[in-house]
Amino acid sequence: MDPRNLGIGIIFLIENTVGILGNVSFLSYYLVIYFKKHTVKPLDLILMHLITVNFLIILSKGIGNTMTAFGLKHFFNDWSYQLFVYVLRVFRSMSVATFCLLSVFQASLISPRNSCWKNPRAKCPKDIGVYIFLSWILYIMVNVLFPLYMFIKLRMKNITKEIDFERYTDAGHDKITVSLYIAFSVFPELIYSVLITWSSSSMIVILYRHKQRVQHIRSPCAFHSNSTESTATKNILVRVFTFLAFYTLSTISHGCSALLSGQNWWLMKITIIISLSFPTLSPFVLMSKSAPFSRLY
Repeated sequence: MDPRNLGIGIIFLIENTVGILGNVSFLSYYLVIYFKKHTVKPLDLILMHLITVNFLIILSKGIGNTMTAFGLKHFFNDWSYQLFVYVLRVFRSMSVATFCLLSVFQASLISPRNSCWKNPRAKCPKDIGVYIFLSWILYIMVNVLFPLYMFIKLRMKNITKEIDFERYTDAGHDKITVSLYIAFSVFPELIYSVLITWSSSSMIVILYRHKQRVQHIRSPCAFHSNSTESTATKNILVRVFTFLAFYTLSTISHGCSALLSGQNWWLMKITIIISLSFPTLSPFVLMSKSAPFSRLY
């Protein structure tokens, strides 16, 4: 076996093992709570959905590339490969959309009653399931444009050759493909990133103002780096920085790989590692999500 494939395979294996164990543990925790209480809070529902989507990303993309790195080749024809890429795009889009929903919902949850969040906060809890369902429908319909266009193009060229699991399709990266990718993948993720940044900044401001308002109530010794507001602020910063950093790097690396048509072996492997980083780390980043908020409100 090629030493570089062995090294990359070990990295994939470690990343997948940590991600699967973390996501399964986190999801099992909420499932146990649900079976005990037979009810689930809106915030917990969002977290369960986010963990489930990230788990599916690891199962599909992570395990497949790990098997390929260790020499267990899987071959796709052009049609089945486009279907596989379509599924991954849907999972990635839902991961970003759900994280944005989590951030916006938490901002509405801790906002003052006289703020602009009052009406959304009143409606959001009972509609979370509907929002998630509509997001799935939207991204299933939007992302189908990519395989549909590639299928038509391949039929016109009559291409039927097989493609390695880790390879990009040879159908080409013309202006239409690039335009579709920017319009339906890059632009929405940019909007979500702006919403995540804005809602997280709003939470930090709200927490700071809350801390200032209760200064006369608490004793001086209560104001230290481990106060409830400080802990919540640190959790928000870590969560948002982790998400934005990995997804920005993932978008850049995917773009570079597309421009090079998947010819750079190291760039392809680094892209896969980066794209799996947030699904792997998300359960550990989100593990302390709710305690500061539940204590504040």
